[in-house]
Amino acid sequence: MKAFVFSNLDKVNSYEYTLETCAILHDCGIGVMMHEKYRKQFRHIGYIGFGHQKDCIDSCDVVIVIGGDGTILKCAEAAAAGGKPILGINCGRLGFMASLEHEDLHMLEKLPLREYQISPRMMLSVTTEEGQFSALNDVVISKSDDCKIADFKVSKGGRTISYLRADGVIFSTATGSTAYSMSAGGPIIEPDMQCIEFTQMCAHSLFARSMVLLPSSEIEVVLHCKKDTHGLITVDGNTVGRITDKAKITITRSELTLDIIDIKGGSFFSSINEKLMQPLKGITGDSII
Repeated sequence: MKAFVFSNLDKVNSYEYTLETCAILHDCGIGVMMHEKYRKQFRHIGYIGFGHQKDCIDSCDVVIVIGGDGTILKCAEAAAAGGKPILGINCGRLGFMASLEHEDLHMLEKLPLREYQISPRMMLSVTTEEGQFSALNDVVISKSDDCKIADFKVSKGGRTISYLRADGVIFSTATGSTAYSMSAGGPIIEPDMQCIEFTQMCAHSLFARSMVLLPSSEIEVVLHCKKDTHGLITVDGNTVGRITDKAKITITRSELTLDIIDIKGGSFFSSINEKLMQPLKGITGDSII
């Protein structure tokens, strides 16, 4: 068995977590590979192999991501395209997609025994004038800073389902329901569900509500704004392009599915209870440590 370890070394403690993770994997007889860019930091560990990300993913059995949910998003499309499952180790603040915390690293011993569950996660495909993109969490279409007022026409299968004046619209998977959509008032959806969640951002309406649509939905969004202004398209937190007045964006279910490894079992509901229903740890005055 081989594992591709992808670590966000900008996170606090991520280097130490990575060292511990690699040592446990090696002791379990699992081969360890890392991206070539990490050679300088980890070349003193003789059993780690280095290579380009695509080559490593193609030849591995599992992708182990050390960081937060944003780190998982960075390699989600490549892992899904390669048909490789992801196991997340959290060293961020929330980490809903991460199965393990630092104190759980000993559970990595279950990997070669296949003692874990797989949670398949639906992804989205968005087509714009800039090209086609895949999203694990969400697609956000919003007005830019130079646009004071924007209108969004949202259609499903050629039928208008919403015409609103707002800061933007969010289309998320069930996985992404605990991200931007939740902050904008959308519901939390169990991540294994197959659906597309539509949430409006600061809509100028008394009746703005989130909608949950069939996964087979073909959604078209048309932006209406002044000709000297523009909107933005953001996919999984990354701005991928600008859009102008009457631009059309199409959102559908992606052909890709990402498999998330859950070693502890029930990790999602544990995260909801521990990270959303309890006061944030480390808050001192107005700052979060």
